[in-house]
Amino acid sequence: MDPAGRAEGFPMTRAQVVDAYFMEHRARLLDVAAFLDRVDRAGAGNDDFRMRAFRRCVAILGDGGPDRARRILEELSDPTKDPVAKAGMKGATGAHDPSKA
Repeated sequence: MDPAGRAEGFPMTRAQVVDAYFMEHRARLLDVAAFLDRVDRAGAGNDDFRMRAFRRCVAILGDGGPDRARRILEELSDPTKDPVAKAGMKGATGAHDPSKA
C-alpha cells in the first residue's frame, strides 16, 4: 500500500472505488432482485439450466472468494472443447446447458 492507501499499481483507494461506483452497482443489484421477484411471481416450477446457473452465480457473488468475475464467467460458459456440428438455435442462451453436452 502506498501512503494514500492504494494497492500497488492501482490508481484508486478502496474508498474512491466505492464512492465512484456504488450507486451504479446498487441499481444493478436492484435490477437483479426485481428479475428474481418476477421469476418467483411467475409461478412454481423447475428452474431451467439458465436459472440454475444464475443462482450459482449469485452464490459466487456472496462467497467472499477471489476472482468472482472469472468464476462467474466460467460458470456461464460452455466448458466443452470440441465444436458442435450445427448450432441448435440462432441466438445465444447466456448460459451453458449441460444436457446438450
